[in-house]
Amino acid sequence: MSTKTAVEGLNLKPEELDEPPLPERTELYDADGNKIAQFYFENRESVTLDKVAPIMREALIAIEDFRFYQHGPIDVEGTARALMKNLTSGGVTQGGSSITQQYVKQVLVNKAETPEEQAAAIAPTISRKLTELRYAMAIEEKYTKDQILEKYLNIAYFGAGAHGIQAAAKRFFDKPASKLNLTEAATLAGAVQNPARTDPNVSAESRQRLLERRNIVLDRMAELGKITPQEAAKAKKKKLGFKDVKAPGGCEASKYPYFCLYVQYEILNNEDFGKNREERRKLLQRGGLQIKTTLDPKMQAAAEKAIRKYVSPKDKPVASQAMVVPGTGEIKAMAASRKFGRSKKKNEMSYNIVADAAHGGGHGFQQGSTAKVYTLAAALEEGLKYGDGFPSPAGYKARGYSTFKNCKGQNVGDPSHTVRNSSEGGGGFKTLETGTWGSVNTFFMRLQEKVGLCDVVKMAKKLGVKRADGQKLSEVETFTLGVNEVDPVTIASSYAVFASRGKYCKPLAITEIKDRNGKVKQYKPKCNQVLEEEVADAVSGILSGVFTKGTMTEVGGIGRDAAGKTGTTDNYMSAWFSGYTPNLASAVSLGDPRGTSAHKLIGVTIGGRYYPYVYGSSISGRIWKDSMIQALKGIEPAEFKPVDKSRFGGCTDHCAPKPKKKKKDDDGGNPFDFFDRDQFGDGPQDRGDRGRGGWGDNDRGRGRAGDNGPPFTMPDGRR
Repeated sequence: MSTKTAVEGLNLKPEELDEPPLPERTELYDADGNKIAQFYFENRESVTLDKVAPIMREALIAIEDFRFYQHGPIDVEGTARALMKNLTSGGVTQGGSSITQQYVKQVLVNKAETPEEQAAAIAPTISRKLTELRYAMAIEEKYTKDQILEKYLNIAYFGAGAHGIQAAAKRFFDKPASKLNLTEAATLAGAVQNPARTDPNVSAESRQRLLERRNIVLDRMAELGKITPQEAAKAKKKKLGFKDVKAPGGCEASKYPYFCLYVQYEILNNEDFGKNREERRKLLQRGGLQIKTTLDPKMQAAAEKAIRKYVSPKDKPVASQAMVVPGTGEIKAMAASRKFGRSKKKNEMSYNIVADAAHGGGHGFQQGSTAKVYTLAAALEEGLKYGDGFPSPAGYKARGYSTFKNCKGQNVGDPSHTVRNSSEGGGGFKTLETGTWGSVNTFFMRLQEKVGLCDVVKMAKKLGVKRADGQKLSEVETFTLGVNEVDPVTIASSYAVFASRGKYCKPLAITEIKDRNGKVKQYKPKCNQVLEEEVADAVSGILSGVFTKGTMTEVGGIGRDAAGKTGTTDNYMSAWFSGYTPNLASAVSLGDPRGTSAHKLIGVTIGGRYYPYVYGSSISGRIWKDSMIQALKGIEPAEFKPVDKSRFGGCTDHCAPKPKKKKKDDDGGNPFDFFDRDQFGDGPQDRGDRGRGGWGDNDRGRGRAGDNGPPFTMPDGRR
């Protein structure tokens, strides 16, 4: 009675406790609902009390607070006894906390933002204990006993990085809390008192201490009549049974790390998820979100398999691929030849090579001749026809500094620099069709001159093109040859505009987010019509010929309507292929991240095969073909819309010269002197466009880009 009176004399009154949401792990799911990654600050998965095995509840109450359901806001007997002992000893030497008080302490620890606040939350002082009592009184008034027990089970730390009973059950015994048996329940109940000392993941000594603590719990349960002495004895004979089930977190542990990184940065950079980056990071690590993504496991597997076929994870050059749905922007696959990680010995990638810097990527690779389609689109939009063209010699020089002007009206022409095709010599007359199929550098320099550099730049921007490093596009003379460094997601999305008949859609990786309270938010495609449907169809009509009459002839098509463009930069520094069907667009890049200038794709062994030179069709084109065939299996083939020949057929005032009539006694003459260049090309010197791109703005060096097409076969069989 005297101890009870002493406690009452303290005049304790309830004090409301601020209970912020517990840190919960965020989980990512693919389009089919399979979990592909998780993020967490604390490995926790909160559950309701009915999801916890009854024997677990009994074990915890027996060892921590056996009068939990009998005492009021404060366990007067236990607390007063401990309090009087501590008062007479001058410090806290004896516990006496109820489960309610322990819950309060855990809440205060979780709220602490700094090490100092955390230390204050567990400081062995009487003032801290009295504060806990005030909060505990308010908690007991606010919740039922079952609610308090549930909250405690979810907030308690059990060791081995497991917060809450569900995470602990899975971490320790590889089962949910609802399936725990007597021995397992006693083990976890014993762990909460001092998880640092009994953490089974630390050492054999820690596991032995946990085993001893488990047996104490079993004895206590038998003493209280919760189990029989025989049951306790039988359980004590069992081994600890710690399964050590890891709970990997972050993208490095994901099966699809590059896609995971894209989603992670999408949230970190989006103000919809928080006012600043730190707030958004906390949401990702603690928010308990369920994020449904656009990733298609079948298409992802197709990309990974095709890349593995041609490029080894041990190779220094890296192949990377993105697949995007035209008309929605949904990213269906993101794959790379190297594994994601930080081990240099294992040749791992430490950044998202498939995406731009804003999504965890790097500076990208020069786009090469895959950029020529933007000039082509601008030309068609401005009224040029399929048969329009220009004489395209082996070398091209700007007529003056004002030949090309950027969008600020500044002169960027460089009459001192010659853009070349494959070698010295004439290039012949090329049209929009033949110039694109052969990917002729000098033709596209003339076409860009005709259309206007700024109009070409504006077209690229309309199609979503931007530099991978986040800087402004380099508006230089050789823009059409692809001097800007880009990433596969961006390029696949730009080509998807033609597949969707002129509709640009921002790349989309997240379709739905469910918060911890079950509230669901849908994320829809963000699309705009940026190009006339007929112009997009006309681009597709020409790019379709790349597989049958151009630089992909040797590789071939995919058995359904498809269009695309190769891209090999000057001096073989990187190689691309980007293409699409009406159903799916994809871009594949290949380059050495150590530096493309110093590590060119010349005389290299990739995927166990030696290449004297790597063209856009050599590896990237083949990866694209194999992956698209597999990715589109089961999807009904769709056809491109017919080209409006009344608008784009024929030519205007840039028509090809009529071929000379042959004399009757003509015996064929020089085999190189033939006239039907649209049919035969321009002889052995015109192998595509291995020319230099001109001046870029990176370190004031040469922004060299172009496209090395496959060797040309002469009518007499010579290559």
